[in-house]
Amino acid sequence: MKLSGLRWWVVGLIALATVINYIDRQSLNVLWPEISVDLFPDKTEDQRKEIYALISVVFVFSYAFGQAIFGKIFDWIGTRLGFVLSIGVWSIATALHAVAGSVLSFSVFRSILGVAEAGNWPGATKGNAEWFPTKERALAQGIFNSGAAIGGIISIPLIAYLSVHFGWKTIFVLVGLSGLVWLIPWLVLVKAPPRSHPWITEEEKEYILTGQRNQDLDEDGSFDEGYNPDTMTMLSHKESWGVIIASAVIDPIWWLFVFWIPIYLSEVYGMDVKTIGIYGWVPYVGAMLGAWFGGLLAQNRIKAGWNVDRTRKLVITLGCVIMLPALLAMANPGAPVTAVLLMATILFGFQTAIGNVQTLPSDLFGGKTVGTLSGLAGMAAKLAVAGLTSLVPWLTSGGNYTPAFVIGAALAAIAIASVWILCPTIEPLKPKSQDYGLD
Repeated sequence: MKLSGLRWWVVGLIALATVINYIDRQSLNVLWPEISVDLFPDKTEDQRKEIYALISVVFVFSYAFGQAIFGKIFDWIGTRLGFVLSIGVWSIATALHAVAGSVLSFSVFRSILGVAEAGNWPGATKGNAEWFPTKERALAQGIFNSGAAIGGIISIPLIAYLSVHFGWKTIFVLVGLSGLVWLIPWLVLVKAPPRSHPWITEEEKEYILTGQRNQDLDEDGSFDEGYNPDTMTMLSHKESWGVIIASAVIDPIWWLFVFWIPIYLSEVYGMDVKTIGIYGWVPYVGAMLGAWFGGLLAQNRIKAGWNVDRTRKLVITLGCVIMLPALLAMANPGAPVTAVLLMATILFGFQTAIGNVQTLPSDLFGGKTVGTLSGLAGMAAKLAVAGLTSLVPWLTSGGNYTPAFVIGAALAAIAIASVWILCPTIEPLKPKSQDYGLD
């Protein structure tokens, strides 16, 4: 049996995994106003927010650790089994939230969830590098990233709807089961990489593999697998640090909204869970459109003859420039409709940029190094997220979120600078002479 367009089925399944990933992690965010009153009735609103921030920081630290180890795991056991391990564990961890009854138990289950969910991102980047030619990678990354946005769109009203019919404990069990169901089509469809997959057509296999042959390190006229240094040598290249720093400063902007949209709407506008379900999904529509826009724009420019360097820098810069004024405008948004529309603009800009930031490892290195660099960049990003998340209760004391949004604007500016300064030319790297032990 041959399946036409197999690479699009694969990226579609990865995008669906990302949808499930976001439904799982957003469940606590949306349900927290209800959970916190149920479990901590004697605490003030600011104290409950501090508890939520603590649990969230535990999640992010675990997520950072998970991205570092899962980058290596995916390079070691491959994309197929890597996703089985990642989504299998995070689904079970989500269901276990149903038995949590204290800060400690929530922190333990969020920690397991964070480690396992982190595998989705280096796994998706590695899957992208395996299944797509260079010119289609930004679009594929945009499709996969749109899964995060779609997960946000679906999760907030879905959880709000389920809360009408079920208690919060049952909701965690139902959401956890969805990930285990996903494993069935994944194991059936993704049998092997494109080079040896029994269902791929010869035309598609040749198209993918030819489009990945973008390096000839030994200059013998034959394409090779690209530059795959060890970790320390990889980190000796400033371009690697450009990827790591860009990821570390841009990612906290996304998580500022992922963690705090429901809490923000509850605290600033006095919304309950059901009303949050009406408003809270709107920002993720902007994120979804931005993911598609960033991928399509990059593909369009490359097809028009632009090189990868010019294309990546244009799209990353454009996304950050879109975010800047909207973040500053959040200081005084006015009506809740205006606030969520500004959030949608910010997340549109973020997703426009981030898909191209995440393709940088595969632009610079060979396939055996992509997962490692993606994992390190993801770890740095989550450490930065943990830092900002831990500060949010202090920055937003009394319901004033302006300082947090100003910090977000500064981070967007730093992301632009890191790419332009540390990645002077985005192209496949070659070994330095000392990599070979030469003078």
